[in-house]
Amino acid sequence: MKETPLYPVIRLLKGKEDAARRFHPWVFSGAIEEGPEGLQAGDTVTVTDHSGNILGTGFCESDSIAVKLLCFDNCKIDEWFFLDKLQRALEVRRSMGLVGNPNTNCYRLAHSEGDGLPGLIIDIYGHTAVVQAQTEGMALHLKEIVRALKLIPDLELKSVYNKSAEAMRRMGKEDAVDDGYLLGEHVEEDLLENGCLYHIDWENGQKTGFFLDQRENRELVRQLVKGKKVLNAFGYTGGFSVAALKGGAQRVVTVDASQKALDVAAVNLNLNGFSVEDNPCLVSDMKDYVKEINENDFDMIILDPPAFAKRHQDRHRGLQGYRFINAEAIRRIAKGGLLFTFSCSQAIDKGMFQSIVTAAAIEVGRNVRILYQLSQPADHPINIYHPEGAYLKGLVLLVE
Repeated sequence: MKETPLYPVIRLLKGKEDAARRFHPWVFSGAIEEGPEGLQAGDTVTVTDHSGNILGTGFCESDSIAVKLLCFDNCKIDEWFFLDKLQRALEVRRSMGLVGNPNTNCYRLAHSEGDGLPGLIIDIYGHTAVVQAQTEGMALHLKEIVRALKLIPDLELKSVYNKSAEAMRRMGKEDAVDDGYLLGEHVEEDLLENGCLYHIDWENGQKTGFFLDQRENRELVRQLVKGKKVLNAFGYTGGFSVAALKGGAQRVVTVDASQKALDVAAVNLNLNGFSVEDNPCLVSDMKDYVKEINENDFDMIILDPPAFAKRHQDRHRGLQGYRFINAEAIRRIAKGGLLFTFSCSQAIDKGMFQSIVTAAAIEVGRNVRILYQLSQPADHPINIYHPEGAYLKGLVLLVE
């Protein structure tokens, strides 16, 4: 006897159930045979195969991805569901040494598909959780998510901030609820990453306020930077700059197109005892600034641009952007210099990124070696059944 579905049923075409049976969490619109009329983005549904066997439970979407599955059985989506998922996620972070770490109190608690919660990001900044719903379904369940967070005493949360409005508006939800505190209020406290102090503005900054996914890569910069002159390009709020100076850099120049971000970068330099006069923060478009660099100005360059290709249709233009900026950096870095270069574009995979950096090196004609291949840290896990979650790619190049 078949189990009774808990939610309205979306039935797949015959032969289109393979991805779900392999635990891939996305159901595409072309795989659907039928579903109830009147379903809207954000509605909870049960997905079945052509014969009515339950494949999973998830939230409807309004794009080519019609459903994002939260589980692969007939489960109720409530605060207890979220509590179980978040407790499991916390235990993973505890095993990494991130929970209760005296030198680092900022980490990602929930990483979308990587933690079985497609469309949900939760970053922990000391005693504050910043929640970002990236799908309508998660936005509709924020109350249950907050209740679940409150039930986890080890988090010791004093506040929960909702940072979902921008993501909702990008999806055309003009009536999205404004950002704001869902629990408590702003907490002033020291925020630490590997012993470095940071002022993190989750209320006004990009994403949830800080790029936590570069934590281990910032630490690698710190290990390799002693005595070097450093350019932190697309420097945002100076995460790499602080790490470089902590590692003994001779001088760091931070460049970004946003004065607001650089104001925070200056605060972060001062928090750690470094002079902005000696380590300037410059407002500039990197396409222009990189052309002004003279050889020997910098013997370490860090390129951490925003996603040049957020969608597959932007891929060609994005690749050209990566080629240009990497070619200019390889051309102008001092002999024996180290180039840290990154892409966070999901539409560009690891092989594609390495190929375009190789093309940039060929264009310049200098001898270049790959010393390290970098990725996102373990608190941004990749679901083995969802390889699309491997979004951050990085290379450390030695340029002779």
